[in-house]
Amino acid sequence: MPGFELFGEQEKEQVQDVLDSGVLMRYGFDGMRNGHWKARELETALADRMQAKYAQLLSSGTAALTVALVSAGVGAGDEVIMPTFTFVASFESILAIGAIPVLVDIDDTLTLSPSAVKKAITDRTKVIMPVHMCGSMADLGALKQICEQYDLLLLEDACQAIGGSYDGKPLGSYGDLGCFSFDYVKTITCGEGGAIITNNKEYHLHADHYSDHGHDHIGKDRGAESHPFLGYNYRISELNAAVGCAQIKRLDDFLKIQKEYYTILQDHLKQVEGITFRKVPEGGVENYAFLSFFLPNKECTKKIHEALGAAGIDGCFYWYDNNWHYYRKWEHLTHLKSLGKLPEEVHHRLLDYTKADFSESDKWMGRTISCLIKIGWTKTQVEERALKMTEVILSGLK
Repeated sequence: MPGFELFGEQEKEQVQDVLDSGVLMRYGFDGMRNGHWKARELETALADRMQAKYAQLLSSGTAALTVALVSAGVGAGDEVIMPTFTFVASFESILAIGAIPVLVDIDDTLTLSPSAVKKAITDRTKVIMPVHMCGSMADLGALKQICEQYDLLLLEDACQAIGGSYDGKPLGSYGDLGCFSFDYVKTITCGEGGAIITNNKEYHLHADHYSDHGHDHIGKDRGAESHPFLGYNYRISELNAAVGCAQIKRLDDFLKIQKEYYTILQDHLKQVEGITFRKVPEGGVENYAFLSFFLPNKECTKKIHEALGAAGIDGCFYWYDNNWHYYRKWEHLTHLKSLGKLPEEVHHRLLDYTKADFSESDKWMGRTISCLIKIGWTKTQVEERALKMTEVILSGLK
């Protein structure tokens, strides 16, 4: 991670196909394309790789989350349960449709705690949205049981975990809907892009129409298409899709590299007394994008993180103080800082997160360091990094 580290001739060839046709838009201009439909090609490849019936490409992972929610009928006033550790796009997508983000504690998986989820359910809850952060997953079996008990949707945000699996199923395919991001720093990239996968024909049809101004895409005359319902523009371009067509063919190679380097680092760190690793639910297989581990307490974790940076070991993240990925720095959410008026339902019903108790999340995040696994490293560099990290951490634990 990320896929741009190994850009090569495959990506150039796919992009050149689009430039040669001159058609950068995914819809229309049939006669000019010379048979090239890159978005369709990537959707077919993605659905096949993720063992899903349908895939819909979109302009970003954020767009994918937004469209996935709308496609399943989620809207104003509905509550969506999400974790305290994620990217801000999770609550942005919920607020964008007038729904209410309900933040819930994480556990040692660094994802949604099923027991905390159950306590947060109300008669307005419509969706449970686990976010598979840093390449590993929530306890999807437990969350699915909760969804079945309360008749809720399970929407997997697998934006950081493409290629991982749970119970033999690719992440994103276990729930009712799954979302991916193909932005520049993801395991495979389109530069910018995202996607939804689902086995539900109606959800896919809704996503297809909604993401293109409500166009029904019936016939070959775009100007004559009907609009069965309101939509917006969340289309991906053919240029972006072309990059993804090359990258998805390389996904398994990227995952193999990530696993090898992850294993080298973990094998070294296992020897350090005081380090434990995030829990991977039984039946789960990571995509090995990050190696996340716990240290004994918040104070030594912060000190060791700073020492790793001072030693020139980049790509190590202390999420507890991170501006974008942990609830503690989400002042724009907690204070509802918006350029325009937000829906009254959001103002009236969003919990006051300035007073919320997320001490259970803090207990885990305060002790967590995540190390990004770069596929552009050499094996020698990984070995050297592992030795250096071990040395720094041992020194910090004294």
